[in-house]
Amino acid sequence: MTKNKMWGGRFGGAPAEIMEEINASIAYDQRLFAQDIAGSRAHCQMLAATGILSDDDAQTILQGLDQIEQEIERGKFKFSRELEDIHMNIEHRLHELIGPAAGRLHTARSRNDQVATDFKLYVREAIDQIVAQLDELLAALVEKAEAHADAIMPGFTHLQTAQPVTFGHHCLAYVEMFARDKSRFLDARARLNESPLGAAALAGTSFPIDREMTARALGFDRPTRNSLDSVSDRDFALETMAAAAISAVHLSRLAEEIVIWSSKGFEFVALSDSFTTGSSIMPQKRNPDAAELIRAKAGRIIGGLNTLLIVMKGLPLAYSKDMQEDKEAVFDVLDNFSLALVAMTGMIGDMVPRREQMRAHAGAGFSTATDLADWLVRVLGLPFREAHHVTGEIVAMAEQAGRELSELSLEQMQKVEPRITEDVFSVLSVENSVASRTSFGGTAPENVRKMAQHWRKKLAQS
Repeated sequence: MTKNKMWGGRFGGAPAEIMEEINASIAYDQRLFAQDIAGSRAHCQMLAATGILSDDDAQTILQGLDQIEQEIERGKFKFSRELEDIHMNIEHRLHELIGPAAGRLHTARSRNDQVATDFKLYVREAIDQIVAQLDELLAALVEKAEAHADAIMPGFTHLQTAQPVTFGHHCLAYVEMFARDKSRFLDARARLNESPLGAAALAGTSFPIDREMTARALGFDRPTRNSLDSVSDRDFALETMAAAAISAVHLSRLAEEIVIWSSKGFEFVALSDSFTTGSSIMPQKRNPDAAELIRAKAGRIIGGLNTLLIVMKGLPLAYSKDMQEDKEAVFDVLDNFSLALVAMTGMIGDMVPRREQMRAHAGAGFSTATDLADWLVRVLGLPFREAHHVTGEIVAMAEQAGRELSELSLEQMQKVEPRITEDVFSVLSVENSVASRTSFGGTAPENVRKMAQHWRKKLAQS
């Protein structure tokens, strides 16, 4: 066996084959190449500015890094499992290109602060992409809400018909959810935006480095304040994954509603061939597979968050090799969450609400019973609990007669409460019920239109 070139004189032999298998991460961390090269450029320029590295060596190193980046982007770079990870693959290639000067690049840094920096840069870029994708989903929902501000549908609790609402109002409920999700990602971005570069292995360095310079060069707000925390922290990944997991739950809930709405029992919406599939045996089927797959992605994303939480839960300070298991979970979560966002945005744009079908369902199931109770309180002055009881008796009467509340006669209702007048019919239609819900945040079409405009302006400013 030959000496290990990476670990120098401490080890006399090469790692066993199984050790190489478990230790290597290049199969997945090679996607960090752009961040690794960006960090190396910033570090090299800082070393030159502080006099730790000569200008000639710095220029040679920067040219070599440029060439390596071009090779990777063009698919000409040969990644080696023997070199473990993206950092050593790039350093090895740099040495091939420029010789001994390559070894000076690693002065005053460690793979520990290097990988923390690369990973933060990657997650930050992913957050920026996700925020843009959330904006697109929000815009699609707002557009759908505005177009269907007065489309009446049943509102549900316990998946039982409760009160009539509008489809636009229902869409805006998800706007609120995804807007909160966006704020969580932005909060996570703000907290992660401190540079670990220069923390070295765990204790900092004796070289006169300028961490403020490298932080600025990489777009960070400031350098991290504690070298131990700098290399052992993965909160930024956990927080981003947690934001993705919460948002994936919202995507899953919306996906579940689309599955329900597009089913034969409801038929509230129609989806085109773009977001449905057929059956291999049943020619009549149109399956909402895109929605179902988004619903399933939530479990995968939540599982990824759990993976990293469990990896991190027992680690003493500072760095442990366990933390190499962070990237696959993060990459998988961010990839699948991004995919689910794009798919949902497409599905919302593709979805066609079936207004007549929704209106028919909204009028069934005594959905205006609460309006009747409110009328008894407002007009007759009944205490609400008494009005609730009277309404319950009238609902029972209608149910026994096989009619909706609006189909009962005045005389029938007066048998339960003699003071009821003809005016009661003004609140028993679903149109009047929806129009009356004008309290802030209510479902009245005028509210929906105003709130949709509010969100349009807010999205235009973001």
